[in-house]
Amino acid sequence: MTLFEQILAARGLSDASVRQAFLSPDYAATKYDPFLLSEMDKAVERLVLARQKQEKIVIYGDYDIDGLSATALLLDAFHSFGFQRLDAFIPNRFVEGYGMTIGAVNKVRDMGAQLIVTVDCGSLCHTEIAYAADLGIDTVVTDHHNIAPTRPPAIATVNPKYADHEYPFRDLCGAGVAFKLVQALQTRLDGLPDGYEKWLLDLVALGTVCDIVTLADENRANVYWGLEVLKKQRRTGLKALMAVSGIEPEIVNARHLGFGLGPRMNAAGRLDTAQHSLDMLTATDGIEALAASEKLEAFNVERRSIQDEIFKQACEQADGMADDRVLVVASEGWNHGVIGIVASKLVETYKKPVFIIGIRGDTATGSARSFGNFSAADAVRAADDIILRGGGHGAAAGVTLETAQIPAFRRRVNEFYDSLNLTDQVRFLQPSADVEVKDFAEITEELVEQISRMEPFGNGNPEPILKIAHAVVAGVRRMGANGQHVKIALRDASEKTLQVLAFNAPESFFREPGDEIAAWFQPNINEWNGVRTVEGRLLHVELR
Repeated sequence: MTLFEQILAARGLSDASVRQAFLSPDYAATKYDPFLLSEMDKAVERLVLARQKQEKIVIYGDYDIDGLSATALLLDAFHSFGFQRLDAFIPNRFVEGYGMTIGAVNKVRDMGAQLIVTVDCGSLCHTEIAYAADLGIDTVVTDHHNIAPTRPPAIATVNPKYADHEYPFRDLCGAGVAFKLVQALQTRLDGLPDGYEKWLLDLVALGTVCDIVTLADENRANVYWGLEVLKKQRRTGLKALMAVSGIEPEIVNARHLGFGLGPRMNAAGRLDTAQHSLDMLTATDGIEALAASEKLEAFNVERRSIQDEIFKQACEQADGMADDRVLVVASEGWNHGVIGIVASKLVETYKKPVFIIGIRGDTATGSARSFGNFSAADAVRAADDIILRGGGHGAAAGVTLETAQIPAFRRRVNEFYDSLNLTDQVRFLQPSADVEVKDFAEITEELVEQISRMEPFGNGNPEPILKIAHAVVAGVRRMGANGQHVKIALRDASEKTLQVLAFNAPESFFREPGDEIAAWFQPNINEWNGVRTVEGRLLHVELR
């Protein structure tokens, strides 16, 4: 069995037919009937009526990439269907916050809305949807977030989280649900012939990858073919953003979406308003698209600078909390739109769950990141009596509390951690190898090309990780302005070497020549001055 076959077997892909379906996703095979989603029929009927009357429709999105992609998707499709009075509303993270609010509904009313179509939000907005109804505005909800025991008072609420449907795949993102609405409308309205909806898959792919839903089944097919659409550069805005990001369309992959386009689009909403990102997505003029993309690039540069400064300050606090099992760091003025990213970096650095809190006068708002068996959301719930509000899930949560309660909150979440009697949680942060290699002769350019056939990579289909249990450090080279990167020449038992590289490497990666180590890495191709060599992205090192 070849190394690639071993990797496929480790992923449960030994069966030939299963393997073929995985390596060559079939869009038609996973294009499930959208009317299997509950209340899709009601949503379509209301939109058909709106099309007949040419009512004013406002698409109510969200400021994250999934919501922005879904908003742009519906604007594009609705124009094709002949809706003439269309607008979009993207809430401001620092004004309206997530989801629908009464203030935002008033703004939508002032836009002349007769029908609101939400994307990536709305399932829990009972009060706001009822308020809109009192104003004479109907609402159709499309969403994928958590639901309440009762549906909101909307004309229709389309969400795969509900149990009362027979739809075979439930982990769609917001853009994925919006895409199902488009597929359903194709059965009732002219303007977007069957098959032409596939040109919207670039936006579906963007939302799916960046919202980190499972890349399996329908999601995998949508992202696979969405990347093919991106390669054809049909959307002016994304074409410009790829150019600004230095992404070559011919080789675009899911990693480019998650780590190239995504951060630039998110930066606008973190620092100002996500409307800038929607302007880029909907731009049809090349000059306007380039200007919008350059603005996003500038936001992203600024975001990195702010993020680095907050991280530095947070580390100064965390260094004095060596005995804390959960880090709770806080300061005045930390940007609420950036602290979640910093929380993730702190987890990587200190190997502990983290709450990072930005103080604004008497109130403070924080983001949490966790791992293993410690639920960030449960920790928030354990402090319910001393916070103003909060929630989330196991890996990430948010919290708002009075500034004076921060010390008490720090004690409470650490006491909650102790009550769980957890052991060896750091293991959850260590990479898990798909296969173990004995020597580097198997790490070839052909293997890297074979692994690329497993794209798109992401949640549910991570890029394969290889492990060599015994290698000798043949050479070490520090790189970067501050020596923060490391390149190591590893030698196996047969004296063959492989160069492995880690950016912003932890100190434990900086080994000495002659050290015997185990190494976890992902093989890739390095091309420099026309010369292609196989190297590895170093993920973890352990001394033997």
